[in-house]
Amino acid sequence: MELHRLLLCAALLLRARADEHEHTYQDKEEVVLWMNTVGPYHNRQETYKYFSLPFCVGSKKSISHYHETLGEALQGVELEFSGLDIKFKDDVMQTTYCEIDLDKVKRDAFVYAIKNHYWYQMYIDDLPIWGIVGEADENGEDYYLWTYKKLEIGFNGNRIVDVNLTSEGKVKLVPNTKIQMSYSVKWKKSDVKFEDRFDKYLDPSFFQHRIHWFSIFNSFMMVIFLVGLVSMILMRTLRKDYARYSKEEEMDDMDRDLGDEYGWKQVHGDVFRPSSHPLIFSSLIGSGCQIFAVSFIVIIVAMIEDLYTERGSMLSTAIFVYAATSPVNGYFGGSLYARQGGRRWIKQMFIGAFLIPAMVCGTAFFINFIAIYYHASRAIPFGTMVAVCCICFFVILPLNLVGTILGRNLSGQPNFPCRVNAVPRPIPEKKWFMEPAVIVCLGGILPFGSIFIEMYFIFTSFWAYKIYYVYGFMMLVLVILCIVTVCVTIVCTYFLLNAEDYRWQWTSFLSAASTAIYVYMYSFYYYFFKTKMYGLFQTSFYFGYMAVFSTALGIMCGAIGYMGTSAFVRKIYTNVKID
Repeated sequence: MELHRLLLCAALLLRARADEHEHTYQDKEEVVLWMNTVGPYHNRQETYKYFSLPFCVGSKKSISHYHETLGEALQGVELEFSGLDIKFKDDVMQTTYCEIDLDKVKRDAFVYAIKNHYWYQMYIDDLPIWGIVGEADENGEDYYLWTYKKLEIGFNGNRIVDVNLTSEGKVKLVPNTKIQMSYSVKWKKSDVKFEDRFDKYLDPSFFQHRIHWFSIFNSFMMVIFLVGLVSMILMRTLRKDYARYSKEEEMDDMDRDLGDEYGWKQVHGDVFRPSSHPLIFSSLIGSGCQIFAVSFIVIIVAMIEDLYTERGSMLSTAIFVYAATSPVNGYFGGSLYARQGGRRWIKQMFIGAFLIPAMVCGTAFFINFIAIYYHASRAIPFGTMVAVCCICFFVILPLNLVGTILGRNLSGQPNFPCRVNAVPRPIPEKKWFMEPAVIVCLGGILPFGSIFIEMYFIFTSFWAYKIYYVYGFMMLVLVILCIVTVCVTIVCTYFLLNAEDYRWQWTSFLSAASTAIYVYMYSFYYYFFKTKMYGLFQTSFYFGYMAVFSTALGIMCGAIGYMGTSAFVRKIYTNVKID
């Protein structure tokens, strides 16, 4: 008998999970209502298990839910069975499913939730539903709980295409009373296609607003202006430089010594000198190239597939792509380190492989302590931590090693167009605005200007209740950011070399990476003026992960700036005659 029950439970579990995956149902077949999380409306990431509030559960046998993806586990999805008996196309009149015995402790918990505008989230067939816990009267003295969940489910054929929740049955919270919780289900035929069932959650009026189009057009015009400016100034200036240097070649030694020698040609013996701290520098360049590859691939996947329709799919995709593109990191970082004469290539490989994961995991570990203290659903389970560590050590590191070996062997030989002098040339004094520190601070302004409108839409989708779906815009912005970054760093490097300062590697990287500083400063403005977030947990979560996002963006921009500038420097020194 016990074995029979066990097999029956297993069959029910498998059937329920299979239906959710296939999204097809037969008449009278069970439909599972999952309770997810509850939390304050203004703090989207501060979420708790639904039953952390003293709600009661329905009488139906519980079905356990396991985190099906790594993204689900990391994003704090905590699905628990509601216990409500719902069957496909089977209407249910208002029915009491449980009773809350309201003592003072439970009342205080509900009152706290209502004061802080707590909302809860549920899922039916992967469709999210939101409801509010309760409300206070105008004076804020009496508090009321919504006790009646009125579900209206739309179906098209054998698929669920729409779910709506209406909260009714407002009951005053009085200690030492019993509150009955009830629900009803109304099924209605719908013309909505299954492929379009998530369209109601999107907000075209927000994301396709004229300001969004205008910002793209504005950034595009900036690109045309910058590319034109760089082409005109540098090509004309370089032509004059080449002409001047050609004349110098025709002079005899006496005239050349008496001539006024200046400009970027004078540092040809030092321009390809290895950068200071080559180990860190090459690791940053490799990591930046990998972040760019991940961003590019994930955006393309998001444009092809609607990743927002599956819980945690965007994060799962990003983790998979990051692990798979580890050879990119190893190749670019390892080859650059080899060209700069580095000998500790194994150490460089380890630093390159773990630079970004250590930054992300370190921040997550710190925020996890706060999440555990708050008993929040965002607390990452120990098993998930172990899974992430295994990915780092058994996937990312070996693939990084493969990339490093390929990079060292295929493009690790220094093939500079100029010899490097044995003794470094002294750097002459120059105007204050030509100092590398000033160039670095100013270099990030234009790249930030080309993306800051898009930053607003991305921040709003992540920190507020919007689903980002216009990935075509994001791809355009990424391309514009790359072009602007390369143009700006080339101009900065040209002025630096013309001032006979050959420290261009770090300057080109940092002038592009300084975009991150402006993005992080903008995140402060967004926090204080565009959101109503509060509390230690949400604030630390916001600024912690915004720091990670800004740093990753800075490393990516820095790598793009360096790669573009490196090609420019190699090109101009290849075309000039040098003794």
